[in-house]
Amino acid sequence: MASCASALEAFRIVSRQRLDLMFLDIQMPELSGLDFLRSLRNPPKVILTTAHRKFALEGFELDVVDYLLKPIRLERFLKAIEKFKESCGFVKNAEYQKNRKLVPDHINVKADRKIYKVSLEDILYIESEGDYVKITTPGRVIMSKQTISSMEKELPGNRFVRIHRSTIIAIDKIESFDATMIEIKKRQFPIGRNYSNIVMKILKA
Repeated sequence: MASCASALEAFRIVSRQRLDLMFLDIQMPELSGLDFLRSLRNPPKVILTTAHRKFALEGFELDVVDYLLKPIRLERFLKAIEKFKESCGFVKNAEYQKNRKLVPDHINVKADRKIYKVSLEDILYIESEGDYVKITTPGRVIMSKQTISSMEKELPGNRFVRIHRSTIIAIDKIESFDATMIEIKKRQFPIGRNYSNIVMKILKA
């Protein structure tokens, strides 16, 4: 419906017409995206887009649908749209069910001069080991030469969470947790101090 270069320009659009979804950058001229969102009496659903992870906690406190880190990959963008549609109750819509096929249920991982098709449902946790990430599933372990930050951008935020600078875990695979530790398959993973607030908010939701 519109593309705006500033929060003040967006405010005029939001004031005049009803929006279902707004993609909102955080760092904008004159007024930040978060301050703009706080100023709206009846905001539409929002997906935040930013290059800075440090704003994630504030975003979830404002009940945003999802939080996309730049540069945004197409697969991750489609997962955010899926989450928005689910939040609106579109899941039962036949056309939406058809379109869901566009959203991948796996990631492609390069390792051993091959490309492995790894189901998101199978992933238990992902760990950083030097220049590699180690992806652990019930049936195998895959070592891929890439950073854990690049891997994080490929994963849907409603299914995976980074709990430490070297660890990403599958939320639905958690067996127990407390303020400092998460347990999966009898293995304990420490929660990093810088990740603790957002991890606790997600896990207690």
